[in-house]
Amino acid sequence: MKKNSGIIAAVIFALVVVAILAANAGGVVFTGSFWALVPPLVAIVLALITKEAYSSLFIGIVLGALMSSGCSFYGTVDNVAIAGLSDAIAGNAGILLFLVILGIVVALVNKSGASRAFGKWAESHIKTKTGACLATFLLGVLIFIDDYFNCLTVGSVMSPVTDSKKISRVKLAYLIDATAAPVCMIAPISSWAAAVSGCVESETYSGIQLFIKAIPYNFYSILTLVFIITISIMQFDYGKMKQFEIKAEKEGDLSSLTLSDEEERTLRVDGPEQPSKGKLIDLIFPIILLIGFSVWGLLKNGYEAIEYNGSFADAFSNTDAYVGLPWGSLLALVVIILYLIIRKVVTFQEAMECVPKGFIAMVPAITILTLATSLKAMTNSLEASTFVEGAMANAQGLQWMLPAIVFVVACLVSFATGTSWGTFGILIPIVSSIFPETSSLFFIGISACLAGAVCGDHCSPISDTTIMSSAGAHCNHINHVETQLPYALTVAVISFVSYILAGVFDLAGAAWISIPVGMVIVVLTLFVIKKKTVTEE
Repeated sequence: MKKNSGIIAAVIFALVVVAILAANAGGVVFTGSFWALVPPLVAIVLALITKEAYSSLFIGIVLGALMSSGCSFYGTVDNVAIAGLSDAIAGNAGILLFLVILGIVVALVNKSGASRAFGKWAESHIKTKTGACLATFLLGVLIFIDDYFNCLTVGSVMSPVTDSKKISRVKLAYLIDATAAPVCMIAPISSWAAAVSGCVESETYSGIQLFIKAIPYNFYSILTLVFIITISIMQFDYGKMKQFEIKAEKEGDLSSLTLSDEEERTLRVDGPEQPSKGKLIDLIFPIILLIGFSVWGLLKNGYEAIEYNGSFADAFSNTDAYVGLPWGSLLALVVIILYLIIRKVVTFQEAMECVPKGFIAMVPAITILTLATSLKAMTNSLEASTFVEGAMANAQGLQWMLPAIVFVVACLVSFATGTSWGTFGILIPIVSSIFPETSSLFFIGISACLAGAVCGDHCSPISDTTIMSSAGAHCNHINHVETQLPYALTVAVISFVSYILAGVFDLAGAAWISIPVGMVIVVLTLFVIKKKTVTEE
């Protein structure tokens, strides 16, 4: 398959282009129709077939640009170069800077020897695979401020621990990805809470109030955390993840990305012969600084947005993570460099050598993120939201089934577009118009929208959070997508059932019963899967 993947991609691209040209000649309107979802769907299919993300994303961008330009050659090129790639870089400049700063911090911590010190500490305190998985999960829960920050920090800190316990990098990527967005989605103080609050238009509730009331029914986020704890304690895997875990255990193949000899020589700023100067505090203190300054940056931006006339919650609900995170992390970087130099674990020259090293380490993530954002821009230009809104308007029927329907629609939109923020930005106003604010189904419906957005984002290979998780674990991106998909779909199915139960129980005024029932179903499902796996073996 891999040998012929380039030919398959070329054939699919040619067929879709011919179909677009034929449809355009026939007077088909691309905007506001199902055609708007064709570019991201083609990109996803190609990524899964070819195991290669760059070309798949670029092909999706070209297809979107072709349709949005009315099949004009010059218009297509202009859309790809300007409306796509250039605008993506400009719009994501803050997050790209944040990624580079995080890469530099990781390089500094590695150079100081603090990572090795943490690895030695972990070896003496974390004895088992279960302990390593749960420690990774716990760290992910503690870093609830932002999913990007979560993905990259947890990956860099925990990889020495999971490596020592022979846990594959794709398993680490799953633990990161399955913790980052779900935790941020149920944390009232996070960049996600701020994003959701900004999408809400309610006469009765403020954005942050509605977010908090929706938390208990965010089944996908809650059940994913239950899933991680259960599967870590039960110590088993299934699907493609199991194959990678067997390779890691028996062959020592962790499936982490490797560098060429030339790249290693370029990036190496310290040698194995040098003694480790850093201590555990040289890892903990920089992380605390990074978290503290990042929160400060988010709050500063939020208070400026409300002109310092509001509460802490108001500031967080109005903050812009694209401004606050790079602002805070830049200050943190300066302080971290000064701290490490004063501690004499790195010299000024060594600290400066870590700057390009950190940037280079983030180039793959920056490239994929830029391409994914460009693809989203093409999808937006084709007014995919109009098509989704029309589909949702036709879905009104039995009220108790609507939360489950909303969940599925949100999953599909988020999976196709690769953005959970964009998904609930599209669907929350629609959901608000479907359910009356006086009904408890209103909160369940909003939760279903948010949960579906996280679920589709979790599954999508063009999602920025999925990309960041691959970068944080330093593993092949498509391998990460393929291995976590069975796990995510398992929780998605259980979440769908939970939303049906919530709608049914709500008729009796007891929708809360669906929460513990969903948790029990997760545990029982994993027991059944494990028993079946053992029987097959």
